[in-house]
Amino acid sequence: MLSKQRTLEILDKSSNGDRIGIYCDRFLSTLILLNLIAVSLESIAALGQRFETQFLWFELFSVTIFGVEYLLRIWASSAREDSRFQTATGRRLGYIFSFTGIIDLVAILPSLLPLLLSHVDLRWLRVLRLFRLLKISHYSTALEDLVSAVREEANSFGATVYLFCVALFTSSALMYVVENRVQPEHFASIPETMWWSLITLTTVGYGDVAPITGLGKIIGAFTALMGVCVVALLTGIVATAFANQIDRRKLMLEAEIATSLEDGIITDKELARIRQMQKQMHLTDEHIQAIIELMRNRELPRE
Repeated sequence: MLSKQRTLEILDKSSNGDRIGIYCDRFLSTLILLNLIAVSLESIAALGQRFETQFLWFELFSVTIFGVEYLLRIWASSAREDSRFQTATGRRLGYIFSFTGIIDLVAILPSLLPLLLSHVDLRWLRVLRLFRLLKISHYSTALEDLVSAVREEANSFGATVYLFCVALFTSSALMYVVENRVQPEHFASIPETMWWSLITLTTVGYGDVAPITGLGKIIGAFTALMGVCVVALLTGIVATAFANQIDRRKLMLEAEIATSLEDGIITDKELARIRQMQKQMHLTDEHIQAIIELMRNRELPRE
């Protein structure tokens, strides 16, 4: 019988030395990607009809695996030591209502609801199976890092979004005034003109709507230049926030190791915290060992 702690170690992103955990990560990640391919191919009418049975059996297999994984995570989450809840029930509810817990539930609901509500047309739920891609969040902190980066740079990000909105409304109003008379079908109102402004500001430029007057072309050129500047600002803010977050985590890891080495011994509890930070930063055991040796060498002259 697997313990709750061991179940968590297997289901969560595993370290380099845990072969069972690594195999489990690879199996679940591969199954998630295969589900995305299956959902996409199933939308092709010819393939969907020809391989309907195969798609159905693969979906039943997948939802069974994801359902068992979801139940195991609920059961084992009571042993999660890094949870902010103290009771087993609180830790389980913490997982159920967490981002990853909701994604795990959404991964199986589109297949279960049609069975429970057979009299209702729920074919549109099949598209929701594409959300299974977000289950990769168990093995990657990309989404969490993005949200944290935006939150940390909320003021700068908000100021840039404000500038974008100013550019959007200003260019839409000016272009409406200039182009409405010559192109009423494309620039019928300011809200409809916002489609052109949005596509131009984001540097997409579909070309389905374009100014034809001289003044309209000048406004369009300035709108495009403003879009380049705003997009560059947003990209720079997010990139800088990501870099700062990585540096901050490295400093926190070094501080944790230095604190653990103050008495010369790293206890099991201290090692568990270091391992948790190692998983978040995707560092190898060799990298952690190198940092520990470096911190030990720094402490030697003091002694």
